[in-house]
Amino acid sequence: MPHGTAPLETGEARDAPRDDLSSEVTPGAGAVAASAEELGRPATIRDVAALARVSHQTVHRYLQGYEGIRPATRERVVEALEALEYRPNLTARSLTTGRSMRIGALTHELDQFGPSKIIQGAAQAARDAGYVLDILSLDMGDPEEIDQALQTVTQHDLAGVLALASTDHMAQAFGAANFRVPAFLAGEEDEFASHHPSQLTTVGFPALIDHLAELGHQRLLHVAGPTAWSAARNRARAFETAVAAHGLVSMGVVHGDWTARSGYEAISALPARLDFTAVVVANDQMALGALLALRERGVRVPEDVSITGVDDIPDAAYFSPPLTTLRVDFVAQGRRAVEHLLARIAQREPADDEALISQLVVRRSTGPAAP
Repeated sequence: MPHGTAPLETGEARDAPRDDLSSEVTPGAGAVAASAEELGRPATIRDVAALARVSHQTVHRYLQGYEGIRPATRERVVEALEALEYRPNLTARSLTTGRSMRIGALTHELDQFGPSKIIQGAAQAARDAGYVLDILSLDMGDPEEIDQALQTVTQHDLAGVLALASTDHMAQAFGAANFRVPAFLAGEEDEFASHHPSQLTTVGFPALIDHLAELGHQRLLHVAGPTAWSAARNRARAFETAVAAHGLVSMGVVHGDWTARSGYEAISALPARLDFTAVVVANDQMALGALLALRERGVRVPEDVSITGVDDIPDAAYFSPPLTTLRVDFVAQGRRAVEHLLARIAQREPADDEALISQLVVRRSTGPAAP
């Protein structure tokens, strides 16, 4: 090592704060801008570097996902990026690196709460990593459209493909596709086949059924989602398992299609005499329809029958009565799907998955079981 040269941390040359920042300031920029409004133009990497008091190479390394940056340095870079509202020039980056900064996302049923929040989380994670998420929503009932979409996505210049599959048919179509770029098939596993129960199954449903048991409920009905959805099958099995574990009685399973209409029709079609004291519905939207059907039958909630949902959609707190439900973090699912895809693009192992947390939210739709 030459005399007088201090050792540097790997990948962090010139990260330490310096008194002389003249080499970091964009020529002609004058004083260092502290905000996007003060800068008066789109921020560059050098603007961010000047505000963060680091080299522009450090900012570049951070944007590329390099993890060997000191925490204090990383924090300054993040704060500068936010203050200057920095947006990467994806076209320039693609020309420089010779690779695309776009991810294709194949999804469906975006009118449903879960898929829409998953794609929201995926878009956020892609944006945070400097990518753009191109979303293509498919009609599950049209095999020809699915084939055309798969052909279209393989013809575009993409860094990778995120295939968000919720149904058996979509999973099969995506699994058989040749995407020609790194791809990640993100969908809820059928827990019976995978033998990997989710936290919703091991913690969420047991907590929900325990809540109903403490209120004195012994006979429970389940309104499930469509059988072609692995999530619906998982929730139905989780219901049956938790009911049996608590020594309660399952009064059976009726099916809907995730919509409020189907929840209404499922309850309306039941015999005149209702033998259950609580209804566990597989999602909040079907629970909304079930609430109306019970009301029209002269059944009071929760005085006569308690009702619960799953998902905790924003409107659930404003149902009549407000709905007891299991909150599910779909945004986190979307973010993790993108993280897995980015790991494949970078040819590295993804970070270990943390358990997706479901949380029991108790509101006024559940009460003591009627005598």
